[in-house]
Amino acid sequence: MKRIAAMVAVAVVLGIAGMVGAAEDPTGTWKWTVKIGENSFEATLKLKLEGDKLTGTLGGGQSKQETPVTEASFKDNKVVFTVVRERSGQTVTIKYNGTLSGDTITGKSERDGAGGEKQTSDWVAKRQK
Repeated sequence: MKRIAAMVAVAVVLGIAGMVGAAEDPTGTWKWTVKIGENSFEATLKLKLEGDKLTGTLGGGQSKQETPVTEASFKDNKVVFTVVRERSGQTVTIKYNGTLSGDTITGKSERDGAGGEKQTSDWVAKRQK
């Protein structure tokens, strides 16, 4: 009976460990479609997690240029990063926050709009295989 109880205890511990599982990893190439008014373009985010340091680039838009992400972090499946770009002589800063679940990041982006108003957009990125 003790042996069965010990086996059940081990199975429960292993089951809990399996449910907790290994932390997700945002490393990879992510794509989503950005819509601005009547225009749309594909954004490509490349992320790499090494230890607790998250780095990457964001490409897409008219220039197709890759821009390094800054202020990037990943903790508790939360992806946070900032992209600063020059557009028509203006500096545009966009802050991204998202939650990683499997091969999907779902989040919001925020930037200063006309008149200093904050503009927010939803984004859903899919990991490319």
